[in-house]
Amino acid sequence: MCCLNDLYNTRAGRLLLLPLISKPVSDISGFIMDCRISKLFIKPFARKNHIVLTDYELDDVKCFNDFFRRKIRKGLRPVSEVSSELIAPCDGLLKVSRISRGSIIEAKQSRFTVRGMLRDWRLADSFDGGYCFVYRLCVDNYHRYIYFDSGRKHKNRHIRGVYHTVRPVALDAFPVFVQNTREYAVIDTENFGRCVQMEVGAMLVGRIVNKKTEPCAVRRGTEKGYFEYGGSTVIVLLPKQELTFDERILKGIGEGCEIPVKMGETIAVSCNGKM
Repeated sequence: MCCLNDLYNTRAGRLLLLPLISKPVSDISGFIMDCRISKLFIKPFARKNHIVLTDYELDDVKCFNDFFRRKIRKGLRPVSEVSSELIAPCDGLLKVSRISRGSIIEAKQSRFTVRGMLRDWRLADSFDGGYCFVYRLCVDNYHRYIYFDSGRKHKNRHIRGVYHTVRPVALDAFPVFVQNTREYAVIDTENFGRCVQMEVGAMLVGRIVNKKTEPCAVRRGTEKGYFEYGGSTVIVLLPKQELTFDERILKGIGEGCEIPVKMGETIAVSCNGKM
């Protein structure tokens, strides 16, 4: 963290930061992690990050990226089938914010706009008064993600950008979710209205891999895609509606802090449901 603090908070560090957040450096990192020799990194990485290897399917792992995008064993991430329940689309640290006049306050005094994040002002304005769910994935998290509800997905939108880290030190210094490479889908969901599910790349993440990019029907709990090496973020935008939050999540909202969650976990219920 000391190194990241120097990169983001000193003049010399910011000069060094420019090439590190560029696509070529991310591509080179991705190439290295695709090489067979990168398999040597797996055991030290798993040991350092306390990853329980028996939780995952590892038979076809031939390089580090194979390991990073590993699949979890069946039954270890149960998904609620109760339609009124809003579920987490991934593992990660969750922070929930209300969208007010198109802006979201994130990470101390850093502010970003939904318009800047989506680059679509009509779509962005439809979320005024709604919610922004930011799931920040750390390197030890499961890096596959699912659809949080069933519905009809529109064509994915890809926005090219840079690759800042998504750690708090960067969130404090830059509007990361407006600057980073990202891809999102507008989904007309069955239970929460027209929503957005977005994936944001981060430092040393060369690829956001979504299985379906064209318009199609999607089902709650079905795998949407995965990230390759590094930290990353999934963002869900919900329009204005009445939700009842799980007590643990509600406490986190009140304290403005991140709460660890698992893929498939119930975060809240619509006003018609019961927690």
